[in-house]
Amino acid sequence: MEIPLYQVDAFTDRIFWGNPAAVCPLDRWLPDEVMQAIALENNLPETAFIVPAGGAYDLRWFTPATEVELCGHATLGAAHVVLTRLRPGWEEVTFRSASGPLVVSRAGERLSLSFPALDHRPVEPPEALLLGLGPARPTAVYRSMDYLAVFEDEERLRSIVPDQARLGTLDLRGVVVTAPGSATDFSSRFFGPKLSIPEDPITGSAHCALVPYWARRLGRTRLRARQYSPRLGETLAIDLDCELRGDRVMLCGSAREYMSGTIRLSASDLVQTTKTSELEG
Repeated sequence: MEIPLYQVDAFTDRIFWGNPAAVCPLDRWLPDEVMQAIALENNLPETAFIVPAGGAYDLRWFTPATEVELCGHATLGAAHVVLTRLRPGWEEVTFRSASGPLVVSRAGERLSLSFPALDHRPVEPPEALLLGLGPARPTAVYRSMDYLAVFEDEERLRSIVPDQARLGTLDLRGVVVTAPGSATDFSSRFFGPKLSIPEDPITGSAHCALVPYWARRLGRTRLRARQYSPRLGETLAIDLDCELRGDRVMLCGSAREYMSGTIRLSASDLVQTTKTSELEG
């Protein structure tokens, strides 16, 4: 069996920047344990698998550790592959996902993503969250797909040295820290040790909760966001144009294909991977 593999740097217009994702177009779904093994072998924050579904595509995402219900940068990467490689004549593509339909449209040289706006509710911060974020204390904590911890200013946010082991004990997917931005409307970082993603360069799904929070706080629906993370030995700052449009969050970004190749799996590879997963289970 031969599976096409594309590696795309998402939310950037140049390679070695943004957030890398693998995209694997399939004719039909592979066993879950095989897709998980491919994601682990790729060792990227996310691997997206897509299967044609009429005039749309079914889409699933796997980190090196687990399948997730929503991912922004790998959706952008998958859309880039569809609109440049698989269906270059299309103006938009609809992905059917665990989080509902996700539409990605051409927007000049960039792509526009329509994602669900996620609710968030205030909670008492778990002890593991406070200890995991070190001495800096958030002014408020919310519960959404991830924990959302709000800080007073960007300087405090950037000074956080997370205790990944403690954050990995939390019950939610990850931890988003956010603060008013110095050069943008708001800034953020994302920690996801449970996903085998200690710190993500740019997290589209986290902005599904961040944009509604900051839109209400600032009284505006169009926002400029910045996410910080370490990449290539330096601090990476990626800016996003965001908009809250009813119950949808609109994100706009570019993508660059870094490489393409082929995964070659034999029948014995598939059987052995399935058996290994059954034994581990």
